[in-house]
Amino acid sequence: MARLPIIVAPDPRLKVKAKPVDKVDAEIRQLMDDMMETMHAANGIGLAAPQVGVLKRVLVMDIAHEDEEPNPIRMANPEIVWASDEEELREEGCLSLPDQFAEVVRPKSVRVRYLDHENEVREMECIGLQAVCVQHEMDHLEGTLFVDRISALKRNMILRKLTKSRRGKPVTV
Repeated sequence: MARLPIIVAPDPRLKVKAKPVDKVDAEIRQLMDDMMETMHAANGIGLAAPQVGVLKRVLVMDIAHEDEEPNPIRMANPEIVWASDEEELREEGCLSLPDQFAEVVRPKSVRVRYLDHENEVREMECIGLQAVCVQHEMDHLEGTLFVDRISALKRNMILRKLTKSRRGKPVTV
């Protein structure tokens, strides 16, 4: 496995819609494994392929706390097949927007259909933090960041902070 460089906003690659994968083969499994290692090394709970410069509909997540058994989930071509009418306001952050947080409203629970690590079609019911995480990562596959779901004023403040903090630093490729 390998750690991959994480793209940081405001990089235009984060705004591009990812393409579906034909199947989960050895190459996609390796990408999933590398993404999982990268996410864990960055202390994240989710990571989408566009965040590491790969425009494929692939994401990984693991919302287990440090004192819990890891529960890695790998998804290709995820799609929400049901979302609750009940919504929840939760603070979100993102590995592509380091040290930036904002409250976002999303459905409290969702059902997701996807291809797993072994190319099997699966469905999973996600509630609470897991629902937030999967929706957040699926947004990345559409070229949407969590800051696109908040007010323009808050979004611009966050993006200005990121731009200012990145001055003089090399661009991640």
